[in-house]
Amino acid sequence: MKKVILLTAVILLSATTFVRAQDGELSGTLDVTLLSQYIWRGFAVFGEDGAIQPSVDLDLYGTGLGLKVLWSKPFGDGNELMERLDFTLYYGNTLYEYETYATDYQVGWAYYYFPDGPLPEALVPPGSSGCIDFQEFFATLSWPEICPEGVVPSYTIIKMWPSEEHSLMNVSGWLHILGIGYDLPVEGLLPDTPEQILHLSAAMVYNDGATPIGGDPVDSDWSHAVFGVSTDFDLGNDLTLRPGVYYQSSWEDDVNESDEFWASVGVSYAF
Repeated sequence: MKKVILLTAVILLSATTFVRAQDGELSGTLDVTLLSQYIWRGFAVFGEDGAIQPSVDLDLYGTGLGLKVLWSKPFGDGNELMERLDFTLYYGNTLYEYETYATDYQVGWAYYYFPDGPLPEALVPPGSSGCIDFQEFFATLSWPEICPEGVVPSYTIIKMWPSEEHSLMNVSGWLHILGIGYDLPVEGLLPDTPEQILHLSAAMVYNDGATPIGGDPVDSDWSHAVFGVSTDFDLGNDLTLRPGVYYQSSWEDDVNESDEFWASVGVSYAF
């Protein structure tokens, strides 16, 4: 039933945007990313295992509306139940364009679907349906012109809740993410590339009781910070290679008991 609802929503949204934007074109990005470890919102989703993440991100006819589907599949055995499909509907635009306080924003809804759920009866506590699907609302604000030298601060607020009553994902909560980004130009890393852009990022996360799968709510506190650097290599024919490395400083044991370091490499095709 949930899959029918999701499919219906996608079809209706696509039809509506097509009617409203006859002159626009459907565009988007196909991507496949490999992760040495899947760290999401501070949690090690697949433990020490890496993951492959194919995705499609559609720009719906230039309306500002978008649809993204992301599949997170673990390497190795033992984490099959945590394999996940993320469906995200979002809208983005800019306020106060051309002003110092210009604000880019994106708001959306995401549904996190576990194809192998609900969990087996032997793993389900009494009174629970065993369902581990959940959803969230999010809003992100960023200010690309407010700081000198290209430093871009951002703020994201997220509200998570279970997909149905008596779900095993029984904890609803909020996340607050303070971020900063900077594109650092350096000497080209390839002979035919005069300049390379390093995308530097840092984020500090306040977790107010949000946990993705069951268990007790985490303490309301600053849970972790993530630092990253990535870059893009233009492969031609609308193909882009993006390697990256990331480090997480973990402060709240209920989220993650260890600091984490991982790498990623992705190939995307824009159409």
